[in-house]
Amino acid sequence: MTAAVAGGAGASGPPFADATPAQIRASLTSEDAERFDEQWRTVMQRATERLDLAEVHQALESWRRVAWLTSAHGQDGYRRMLGRAEDTLRTRTGPEGTVSWSRLKAELGVAD
Repeated sequence: MTAAVAGGAGASGPPFADATPAQIRASLTSEDAERFDEQWRTVMQRATERLDLAEVHQALESWRRVAWLTSAHGQDGYRRMLGRAEDTLRTRTGPEGTVSWSRLKAELGVAD
């Protein structure tokens, strides 16, 4: 992986901003790599049929963010983050010690 991809010296933007599909895939968890492969094949086939790369570019941008998060947190950390997010969505409550936005604003005396 190049320094520009990882966000090191010589980077021209955020990490993974110019990452190739192969660089993105190499940074993903095994389960995300499978999802990436499926989506990549689908969008490339549609791009070939439609002569339009817009969906390919959208998919790359989305997966670049996933690669960035995975790289920043490590694969195990990324999986833990996803697990916490799933728990929050399922239970509709935040992790222990968190407060709602409305409660925080009230505690700080900020008006709606």
